Amino acid sequence: MNSRFPSRRRFGFLLLPVLLIVAAGTWYLLDPGFKGHQQTMASSETLPQDAFERRVRDYLVANPEVIVEAMQNLERKQRVAEQTGAQSALSTHRDELLNSPESPVGGNPQGDVTLVEFFDYNCPYCRQVAPAMVAAEDGDPQLRIVYKEFPILGPNSMFAAKAALASHRQNLYPQFHKAMMQASGAADEAQVVAVAEEIGLDVEQLRADMQDHAIDAEIERNLALARALRINGTPGFVIGDEILRGATDLQTMQRLIDQARKDQNR
Repeated sequence: MNSRFPSRRRFGFLLLPVLLIVAAGTWYLLDPGFKGHQQTMASSETLPQDAFERRVRDYLVANPEVIVEAMQNLERKQRVAEQTGAQSALSTHRDELLNSPESPVGGNPQGDVTLVEFFDYNCPYCRQVAPAMVAAEDGDPQLRIVYKEFPILGPNSMFAAKAALASHRQNLYPQFHKAMMQASGAADEAQVVAVAEEIGLDVEQLRADMQDHAIDAEIERNLALARALRINGTPGFVIGDEILRGATDLQTMQRLIDQARKDQNR
């Protein structure tokens, strides 16, 4: 999965100094060796700083599992908090996610289940999963697809996303999108123009429409929506109440589509 944000593991290591302090403080308060020294425990200022630091170091060297356990517990809490926040955001922003008038819709616009994809034309994983997207659409006449342009991989990606949204105004978005996902090499201006000409877009009109502030606003909404859903890289998918982060396969898509359909029919 392409991402412009640090991974959770990297974030955990950035917090290591904090965890050391917390672990040291916990040991200082709870270690049985200090139970008999009530006056010393009353204030950390009564223990010389160098002595305190030596004891902390000795304790952590002798018990490194304290740090590992603290980091693992922190990661578990972060995962739960992220999932809870994402599900809450999904409920709050569901209408925007599914029904934004500026977001192109593919498959069956009146379908009973919607698959939302956040993607970047320069993301190799998005291109990798593109055949599964096509297969899911071809194999399910009741599937509705909402495309969320999510250009996070630089200026070329932004240019391609604006061109894609502009192609929607010439009613050729699905053709443009699929051609871009099938192309090889960087999705830069030259490739965008070549694809546009190949599928019959009016390139001059395309360039003019790309300057419309409404297109910028749609991309900004997509970026904000992805942040709210904790989708920090590409691709990202929303199917029913499930949020998938990263590339997936056709079987997983179909399973979640079937589950969303069952949930709606309860």
